[in-house]
Amino acid sequence: MKLAGKTDIGNCRRENQDNYRAARLPDDTVWAVVCDGMGGAAAGQLASQVATDALEDCFTAALPKLAQGQERLFLLKCLQKANKAVYEESLKDPANKGMGTTAVCALVRDGTAHIAHVGDSRAYLYRPGQFARLTKDHSMVQQMVESGQLTSQQAERHPRKNLITKALGVEPEVEGDYTFAAVQQGDILLLCSDGLSGAVPDGELEQILGHTPFFITPRKLIEQALQAGSQDNVTALVIGVEPTEE
Repeated sequence: MKLAGKTDIGNCRRENQDNYRAARLPDDTVWAVVCDGMGGAAAGQLASQVATDALEDCFTAALPKLAQGQERLFLLKCLQKANKAVYEESLKDPANKGMGTTAVCALVRDGTAHIAHVGDSRAYLYRPGQFARLTKDHSMVQQMVESGQLTSQQAERHPRKNLITKALGVEPEVEGDYTFAAVQQGDILLLCSDGLSGAVPDGELEQILGHTPFFITPRKLIEQALQAGSQDNVTALVIGVEPTEE
């Protein structure tokens, strides 16, 4: 398993409210997290930091002894713990009231990628000749697509596509979504904030993932987003599925 990640403040923001973390365990299990904060002043940056720290603590403490078949429950509980941490932090200072963050988490082991998320940070799976989004945005525009008010193409250009309907830390409780996908040698998982997915079409993401040396991929993805005029912070984290080289 391989890991590579990068985050960039972008062209228009004064601070980077994105955050990411990832690690590979001795048994070749990999976990990864991308968070994208929201809130005035420094609150968004704080929210994503608190959530990322909480998720890392959750993975570090529990993964070594996590039984097979418990991945879904484990990931959703991790999101709940991160939600509680952000919410409680927001109560300490009136300036941070209402702060929150998206989160997308991946746990990859034994040929399966387990994904959980809240908000509109996304997970994609690239396989030569195939490209699929694994997550469904918690956003107003996604709801309009599901109700038939917008097509997927219209949603990508909608002026309010960044309005999310769910985030960590805004309410005392939150319910994340979970999915899983079988992975095989040569696959690449991409976790990213909407600074990337909102600026670079799926076809271009697929091209970059398929034609860029692995450890250069995050930088190439971010460069493409900035060239496309992304107005946000941009984060890309990739997981390459292959036997570990000792």
